[in-house]
Amino acid sequence: MSRKWDRIITWAMVAVFLAIAIPWFVGWYRTRPEWWDPVLRYMIHTGLKETLRMAVLSVLGATVIGITLGVLITIRFKPLQWLIRAYIEIWRGLPIIVTIFLIYFAFPRLDETFSLPFSINPLEAFLAATVGLILWGSAQVAEATRGAIQSIPREQHEAAAAVGFGWTGIHAFVIVPQAVRRLLPPLIGLLVNIIQNTTIAGLIGVGDVLETGNRSTERLLFSTGDAHYLNIFLAVFVFFFVLSYPLTRLSAFLEKRRAI
Repeated sequence: MSRKWDRIITWAMVAVFLAIAIPWFVGWYRTRPEWWDPVLRYMIHTGLKETLRMAVLSVLGATVIGITLGVLITIRFKPLQWLIRAYIEIWRGLPIIVTIFLIYFAFPRLDETFSLPFSINPLEAFLAATVGLILWGSAQVAEATRGAIQSIPREQHEAAAAVGFGWTGIHAFVIVPQAVRRLLPPLIGLLVNIIQNTTIAGLIGVGDVLETGNRSTERLLFSTGDAHYLNIFLAVFVFFFVLSYPLTRLSAFLEKRRAI
């Protein structure tokens, strides 16, 4: 009964919010100022495009690397386990902003610090931010994959081995497919986290949604004397809410369905 009332209260609050917000927005949009359309186009065509591109590349890279490492760490070979465990703990333990700063500012100067016989070319800001998100995300996925694989009953391994599968066949056709189904909710949650953490990339100059909004406020402050912070950052809020909320609900739905 409590869950039923929770849903009723949630949807009632959403309905009240929409009943207030939609008429206000329609009225405001009809009388919108001249600066609004160019700013919105800039935030969508530049900022939203960069945010989505960074999120998609980061999730794909983190998923492929993370699942691979999560499978390999289950191999009973201590040196390999130690290496992968070090990778997971380092990149999962560091704040994402520190990882991105290391990649963008520090690593290109290793040749100067240690007098290396070769030079290290700095990465572009977008690529550095994407690599940082991939490192963080892959560490999360690797740990989740390890847990998912180890949660598969031992009898599944033994049954697959009994019908002639080797280690590769057992994992490729029996264990990993089951683990991936258990991984879907965490992977969707990872996508939400990465979408939200793309905002950090603005600190090194990537023109994501938040950064384009911030640049727009600075331009408006310089040209008109009013930055219009409320309007622009409300638009940023709407962008991220529209991207994130459906994914969080999908993750909760899949988690609930798996638990049944």
